[in-house]
Amino acid sequence: MDTRLRELREDNDLTQEFCAKIAFISKNSYIRYENGERTPPLDTIKLFAEYYNTSIDYIAKATDEKTPYKKRK
Repeated sequence: MDTRLRELREDNDLTQEFCAKIAFISKNSYIRYENGERTPPLDTIKLFAEYYNTSIDYIAKATDEKTPYKKRK
């Protein structure tokens, strides 16, 4: 997951600090996720999937398809 979070952040020209704010975590926690030192909890991954309009599977490297995240109505 570390590579995908970094790729998505860089593709969107965002800072690590901004991404930490998206997930309501500290910058250091976010950096650990990007470096693969820690695995983000599912609710945090979901926040990033919604923000980047992609799927949880894409962030988790279960697929290479950037299929947009779809909310239930």
